[in-house]
Amino acid sequence: MAEVKLLGLWYSPFCHRVEWALKIKGVKFEFIEQNLQNKSPLLLESNPIQKKIPVLIHNGKPICESMVIVEYIDETFEGPSILPKDPYDRAVARFWVKFIDDKGSAVGRSFFHKSYEAKGELSEMLKILDNELKDKKFFVGDKFGFADIAANFLGLWMGVLEEATGVNNLVTREKYPNFCAWRDEYNDCSDNKKYLPPRDELLAYFKARFQAAAVPPYSS
Repeated sequence: MAEVKLLGLWYSPFCHRVEWALKIKGVKFEFIEQNLQNKSPLLLESNPIQKKIPVLIHNGKPICESMVIVEYIDETFEGPSILPKDPYDRAVARFWVKFIDDKGSAVGRSFFHKSYEAKGELSEMLKILDNELKDKKFFVGDKFGFADIAANFLGLWMGVLEEATGVNNLVTREKYPNFCAWRDEYNDCSDNKKYLPPRDELLAYFKARFQAAAVPPYSS
């Protein structure tokens, strides 16, 4: 029987990428909540270079970086495939995962640092994604998959951050109709809902976090 542990934070989209993959595969695992202000010896031992979550520990062996972990899970455990079977589709999925991860920091900087520069980067990213998602239900192929899991912070967390901060003019249906249609499907699909964390709990957490931080107005 495989021993699987996941070191993470319940509110982290990067940890939920890994949780989602484990649940798709039907893998039982132990979730070990971390405190980034007081990092556990297990986290520091398991990821000594980055000292970050998430970390998957499979039979005592640690794997780091959320989408690297998702690929590992897909290759290691039986169950529905997460990456496409077709080599070209796999390459396209990996391209969009890299694009989302390279550009995705603009989301956090737009809301947590109130940066006008990040707001512009976010707008450019959404324009590209909106164009890619035209006449498409998913990023690659005809089912929810690898790239869609990577985009979870765009599908759920970004909307939570909008509501928590009261900044509701960054992502509108008028500006990004295809992206918003994809996001609606992301949150409303019954198959997805069972893998997503409760939105009301995320909202309460981030509202409290922003109030405690007393985030200042936008600055460059």
